[in-house]
Amino acid sequence: MSPEAAAEALASMSREMEEGSPSSRRRAARRAGALVSSTVRLLLRGGAATARVTWVGGRALTERLLQTAPRIPVRDLATLRAQHPKAGDAEALADLLVAGAVRASASVGAGVGAAAMLPVPAAMAAEVAAETLVVAAVEIKLIAELHQVYGVPAGGSPAQRTAAYVNAWADRRGLASVTPSHPVGVAAVTGLAVGTEVRRKVRKRLTRSTLRKLPTLFPLLVGAGLGAVLNRRDTRRLASRVRADLRRRTDAVPGYWAAAAPS
Repeated sequence: MSPEAAAEALASMSREMEEGSPSSRRRAARRAGALVSSTVRLLLRGGAATARVTWVGGRALTERLLQTAPRIPVRDLATLRAQHPKAGDAEALADLLVAGAVRASASVGAGVGAAAMLPVPAAMAAEVAAETLVVAAVEIKLIAELHQVYGVPAGGSPAQRTAAYVNAWADRRGLASVTPSHPVGVAAVTGLAVGTEVRRKVRKRLTRSTLRKLPTLFPLLVGAGLGAVLNRRDTRRLASRVRADLRRRTDAVPGYWAAAAPS
């Protein structure tokens, strides 16, 4: 799956997980499985040594996330309101976005375990690493769209905004202001400018998430159920912290919600 196709699948998965019908959620779950599978193949390309680097060192995962982040489709408030016309205020719309992201994360985690049936430890490591990347993309998208919902999106160029949301994801917090305080010590990576401090935090977050989930695959091969539970809990906790931060912001443009009303 190309980066563009993966971005489109992520967008469709997010939208379908926000909808209430069982059929839309089943479609979203299939997309989640396809995203993980394609990412596993990508990580295993080059052999077991590459897979070991992705989950132990975190460097390869960090680079992959920084390459993917600018392609993550983020809906503006007008689009979100048009897609969810029954959401009467920011809190109701945020509830829908969080519920969809939590379902998406759980679906990604529920799919983990298929590679554990293979007699290749590298495949297990790569699958957990792939799950970590897909969940990270879901959560970065959620953070960016929550900032839209509360009327305080990041400022700056597209690359600066993306870097700000990636940094917020690594910190597990909402942005403190619309002016990006990062990057520090700027270095360009495939269109996304990030500083060494942001890169370090992203790598630490990815490595921690991956190593925490790996042990669930080995004893009794029960990773699928535990992965869903862990992802659901972590994404919900992240959303709660980000929303609490955004509610404290006072710099939203007056009337921003009415200005984005569906025509």
